[in-house]
Amino acid sequence: MSMHRVLTALGCALTAVLATAVAPAPPPTASAGSAPPPATTVRTHHGPVRGAAHDGYRTFEGIPYAAPPVGRLRWTAPRPAALWSGVRDATRPASACPQPAGEVSGGSTDEDCLRLDVTTPDGARPARPRPVVVWLHGGGFTTGAAGSYDAHRMAARGDVVVVTVDYRLGALGFLAHGGLPGSGTFGLADQQAALRWVRAEIGAFGGDARNVTLAGESAGGYSVCAQLASPAAAGLFDRAIIESGPCTGRPDRPFAPSSVPLSTARAAGADLAAKVGCGSAHDVMACLRSVDVTRLLAAQEADQQPAYATPLLPRDPAAAITAGRFHRVPVLIGSNHDEGNGWAAGIVRAGHPVDPGTWPDVVAAFFPSPGEAEAIVREYPVHRTDGGPVFGAVIGDADFACPTADAAGLLAARTPVWRYEFADEHAPPLTPGTPPFPLGAPHASELPYLFDLGGRPRDLTAAQHRLADAMIDYWTRFARTGDPDGPSTPHWPRRTVLSLAPDHIVPTRTARRRHHCAFWTALG
Repeated sequence: MSMHRVLTALGCALTAVLATAVAPAPPPTASAGSAPPPATTVRTHHGPVRGAAHDGYRTFEGIPYAAPPVGRLRWTAPRPAALWSGVRDATRPASACPQPAGEVSGGSTDEDCLRLDVTTPDGARPARPRPVVVWLHGGGFTTGAAGSYDAHRMAARGDVVVVTVDYRLGALGFLAHGGLPGSGTFGLADQQAALRWVRAEIGAFGGDARNVTLAGESAGGYSVCAQLASPAAAGLFDRAIIESGPCTGRPDRPFAPSSVPLSTARAAGADLAAKVGCGSAHDVMACLRSVDVTRLLAAQEADQQPAYATPLLPRDPAAAITAGRFHRVPVLIGSNHDEGNGWAAGIVRAGHPVDPGTWPDVVAAFFPSPGEAEAIVREYPVHRTDGGPVFGAVIGDADFACPTADAAGLLAARTPVWRYEFADEHAPPLTPGTPPFPLGAPHASELPYLFDLGGRPRDLTAAQHRLADAMIDYWTRFARTGDPDGPSTPHWPRRTVLSLAPDHIVPTRTARRRHHCAFWTALG
């Protein structure tokens, strides 16, 4: 196996390890004689749902927003959910969409997964609607679950309604095949179906259907970019939050999400069909629809990307953003100071040291074009003890920081944009064990400041709790007004990058990173 494939596989493995940090906690077991939490019922157009009331907020879990994509509906556009009679129980999580083991313990094979969760503050009611935040989870378009993101702090402190969405993943979400409508974009179509559900139904939960913010991180953040560029998403949301999912991602930068041409996606679909024994079938799609989910998961590639040159996504989001062909809504966009350190640490820990002797080969594995590796080694020299952090800086700058800066600049030319950098160098680790070097603020490390991942409160210091409160204030004020700035938090000037660190929330000077981004721009 080539060095590139070895390191990419290790990077994908680390993504799965990161996913375990947000794995849902098991539901608490009621003690003998204890009373269940008080229930609350909301009537939707499909039928009533009964959620659970908590201290200061309410939750409604596993609500169908589309019909189960099973049988003949596998690899079709999402269809409307069926009506139900009686009161539907919405007090426990639904199954995650099919995925290998990782974030979801043991994985999932349940295709009846087009569900969403709603978290509301106590005061939300139809007569006094609150802004709505729709959250799209990350996980490389192969893993992730709505139920991993406990949004009660955001809902209660920010006085907003939060909707977390499950959407089809992996080959079930992004398969492409000649003559198959929706090829390469079924997961994105699911997200749009969820947004249509929000426009139609969220008023009954006390949400303002006319004030919807679409937000996400990593693959979820990139999904927001895709929806900004999708003509079919017009009118479905009013603001956008993009965390560590830069719109200008590229397939040759393997750690950040990106899109691929439909032709590439179809080639991958043909490979999948051959692997599961359907490549020479008379009706390939009928054959594929009969294949067990576990075989599909075993045969699919570790990396998944949406396809462009499709009806839902006519252009690569990077090209659409560059050309100004996107929905004009306010955008809050950012990345983390040390995005690449988690992947670099995982690769080092797996037995691939980064030192002056190995550094040229490591770089060449990811940047094989003539002259690229040599230029990167000169720009990012490795000394005896700093190989891991330097490798992390290359990943972070090439895949996240510089593309985020590019995307922010392109968006800001046509719509209001606020940009942040999460920079808590002591952010709680998301992976077990002791890393080979300090990770700083790596990929996904901002998430515990906004959510209780897996329902488990993070062990934050008092200063980190203050940062978490400030971030929720910024995010939800943006959802309310389209401007995160306000009197309860440090000033956030619109045309600056706000650095988010405990007791140090200030516009940041980014001269070093501007220098590196100029380098990546020149490199092409």
